Amino acid sequence: MRIVFMGTPEFSVPVLEALVDAGHEIACVYCQPPRPAGRGKKDRPSPVQARAEALGLMVRHPVSLKGAEAQAEFAALGAEVAVVVAYGLILPQAVLDAPERGCLNIHASLLPRWRGAAPIHRAIMAGDAESGVCIMQMEAGLDTGPVLLREALEIGAEETTAELHDRLSVLGARLIVEALAELDGLVAEVQPDEGVTYAAKIDKAEARVDWSKPVEEVDRLIRGLSVFPGAWCEIGGERVKLLGSRIATGAGAPGEALDDALTVACGEGAVRLLRLQRAGKGPQDAAEFLRGRPVPAGSRL
Repeated sequence: MRIVFMGTPEFSVPVLEALVDAGHEIACVYCQPPRPAGRGKKDRPSPVQARAEALGLMVRHPVSLKGAEAQAEFAALGAEVAVVVAYGLILPQAVLDAPERGCLNIHASLLPRWRGAAPIHRAIMAGDAESGVCIMQMEAGLDTGPVLLREALEIGAEETTAELHDRLSVLGARLIVEALAELDGLVAEVQPDEGVTYAAKIDKAEARVDWSKPVEEVDRLIRGLSVFPGAWCEIGGERVKLLGSRIATGAGAPGEALDDALTVACGEGAVRLLRLQRAGKGPQDAAEFLRGRPVPAGSRL
């Protein structure tokens, strides 16, 4: 099929590659414009732009699709379908209507649960037992369109958002190829009104660990915000990101180190910290972290 692909972050890259590998014609790739990044704050292309250019594909990165000129350029591509995954711009109705067979969105949740910007983070932070991918026919509402294909997968007890992100990206790539191959025979399933939840964008104010919370909430926060933006606390006055954890046994004052191996008391229960990152350093597992920064029993985090 002749496809317009619309995506921006690393999550979208395996999908683009899968469409190319499946033999589809990519008429154009749309992504967010390059953004300042790194110490020099020079404009850096998005992961999708970099991969598309490496594949020799035409790339566009408009700031908006609301203008008549941008919409006309999109329609002139003559796409049979647009595939959208974590693009980052609202698609006006004129864009949704332009492809002959509409726009298909790859959404990383089991709709109608976790519509919106941060479904992977929110699923882990809420303690969901499973997540998944839906291939959805796009309409004007926020992730409200009918679902053509869905597949669930179990969330691991120690799984982080980064790990689940990678698994869902691979799943989404496989499902969209299946959906396009079977498009004529797929039946669109209207989303039910029951069970709707919204995955609000992550606010950095959420990231500081409150050790007075029950261990389940603390553990989910750490895993749900790993690796970005990263839950954090202070250790000896130094701000440290917490990137991995598991529920442990023990009790003490909230934030108290219960041993020399980073088992920390919560309001109820205790959590074992598995992976940490000091400012200006790379991520380290707990043993490596402790060699450079011991945290003896009785310390307060």
